[in-house]
Amino acid sequence: MFIENFKVESPNVKYTETEIQSVYNYETTELVHENRNGTYQWIVKPKTVKYEFKTDTKVPKLGVMLVGWGGNNGSTLTGGVIANREGISWATKDKIQQANYFGSLTQASAIRVGSFQGEEIYAPFKSLLPMVNPDDIVFGGWDISNMNLADAMARAKVFDIDLQKQLRPYMESMVPLPGIYDPDFIAANQGDRANNVIKGTKKEQIQQVIKDIKEFKEANKVDRVVVLWTANTERYSNLVVGLNDTMENLLAAVDRNEAEISPSTLFAIACVMENVPFINGSPQNTFVPGLIDLAIKRNSLIGGDDFKSGQTKMKSVLVDFLVGAGIKPTSIVSYNHLGNNDGMNLSAPQTFRSKEISKSNVVDDMVNSNAILYEPGEHPDHVVVIKYVPYVGDSKRAMDEYTSEIFMGGKNTIVLHNTCEDSLLAAPIILDLVLLAELSTRIQFKSEAENKFHSFHPVATILSYLTKAPLVPPGTPVVNALSKQRAMLENILRACVGLAPENNMILEYK
Repeated sequence: MFIENFKVESPNVKYTETEIQSVYNYETTELVHENRNGTYQWIVKPKTVKYEFKTDTKVPKLGVMLVGWGGNNGSTLTGGVIANREGISWATKDKIQQANYFGSLTQASAIRVGSFQGEEIYAPFKSLLPMVNPDDIVFGGWDISNMNLADAMARAKVFDIDLQKQLRPYMESMVPLPGIYDPDFIAANQGDRANNVIKGTKKEQIQQVIKDIKEFKEANKVDRVVVLWTANTERYSNLVVGLNDTMENLLAAVDRNEAEISPSTLFAIACVMENVPFINGSPQNTFVPGLIDLAIKRNSLIGGDDFKSGQTKMKSVLVDFLVGAGIKPTSIVSYNHLGNNDGMNLSAPQTFRSKEISKSNVVDDMVNSNAILYEPGEHPDHVVVIKYVPYVGDSKRAMDEYTSEIFMGGKNTIVLHNTCEDSLLAAPIILDLVLLAELSTRIQFKSEAENKFHSFHPVATILSYLTKAPLVPPGTPVVNALSKQRAMLENILRACVGLAPENNMILEYK
């Protein structure tokens, strides 16, 4: 059975006019390695920590500014939200298609809330806490190309022609603000697009981005702005002591107009200075140590890296399943070809390297979790290949071969072919990232040992489910297994309304 909404009735939950307040008992374990009767043993001690949560229920008017607004992802997301808001339908070769938010965790997935008369009861994920309605988002942003969003949509060739014709009147007046262009950080083949750029020193570019955010917020009367990078993949920035290793050194490097500061890092600095959440949807190391340091000191939300949409999402499911089943993956070979501008930019070796790193690290935590299968330092052979094939456009092909060792020296090979409509998979993920980033800024919590409520850590691990290479606070373990990431996110939101984690035990039926 499916219900549209619900309210929790519990001594641990209180609904006020402005907040949802909850008390939550966090059941966890503490491990100690200690001498017992002359022998060191691992001792696992269950423990309970009481937390209090409070969530501001006033949903703001949200502005979303996309860096790379005129790209395939930006034009697809903007057009998709307009189509949903206006109730647009269009003819395909198969049927009359209605606008929807399929592919969005927040808008199109469900959570289990319990059982009723022997039947499982589910509700929309978005019913857990008050969230921004995507139809109400105001879009803006920057791009190094001055093409309006209607023409950008046509150039992307993602939507059906009938839908494009209906969206054009809404989008042709949308023109991106000038972006930051540095040819040293992206492929040379992007130079022809760069007719809409912010001039000046790096400090002046940051100041212009700050000015753009303030003017967008004022012009559109939005309460909150979230900025997300969906522009070209950049090459990795060199990490240099004295340049970008600390907050002070990074800001001093900006003042000196040092060359080794990428456009994405400049956008992120501007957002952190304005306390505007910034999310990196590409694989480069935007968040150099000095930037993370700055975000932590200013308590400004940052999240990333790289949208997890197709091949990598499948990998984070399949490897988790194999290792969890006691099967040993020994070789993972992933091949992609695509023909959109992302593929064109990734044809340069320096930008491909950023993507290769992002895609390759996704299995690490799963491999490290099972010392029965893997010796210390042992790791599957893992190869990632990406090729640019213009003809296939946005319809990316991903082919994977997983070879594993099984019982008594046997071998098992799984081969997958995945045709990914790249931007149609990425756009709902962008939507989820900005909605969850905004929501997380309205949640505060404290443990029983703390005196004051505080926000989540500014490095937003809550967004990990949606990213290939999750950004985590220094010293925090990285979790890539998709099921664990989904459970973490859902269970945190359940805690905010006083619900226990979904443990799937269903003891009432055992």
